[in-house]
Amino acid sequence: MEKKNIKKPTFDQFLLKFPEVELPITLTDESHHEFSRRNTPLSEAMIVEYIHTIESFDFDEFTEFIPCVKIPKTDGFHAIIYWRAGLMDYEYTLATFTEKGQFIDKKVIAGTKVRDGMLIRSVATIEDDWLIYIVIGNSNPDDEQFVAINSRSFNMELLATGEIITV
Repeated sequence: MEKKNIKKPTFDQFLLKFPEVELPITLTDESHHEFSRRNTPLSEAMIVEYIHTIESFDFDEFTEFIPCVKIPKTDGFHAIIYWRAGLMDYEYTLATFTEKGQFIDKKVIAGTKVRDGMLIRSVATIEDDWLIYIVIGNSNPDDEQFVAINSRSFNMELLATGEIITV
């Protein structure tokens, strides 16, 4: 089989897929629909070059990535959010890179997954001071009824260095 000569996308081309947004922004289990409708899809070459290299799980032909947003006013680094869909596992990932495209850090900040027969959902709000408020709750997938007593919340922060920490 002949190997295709695919031109490597530049980091700037990759960043153009992530429109800068005004903060605050909230990411829910439905937000990806709007991003999918508005944003140009990532090419396979962009996924291979800039996402597969930072992810730590196995991909298959059904794994999907959607570019979501770029965090504004980052000086010295870039912060993007992408959505990944796998089998019963959907996640919003905040990833940071240097201005030249070298990976700094990443964290899953919201999503939906099924674990041990429970549907686990998390929602994230990113404030204009780069604090990230996350609420996680679960429900029985059969009745979709949310169990508030099982919910918890925590915070993360995007630092000026591009690191993402739990606070």
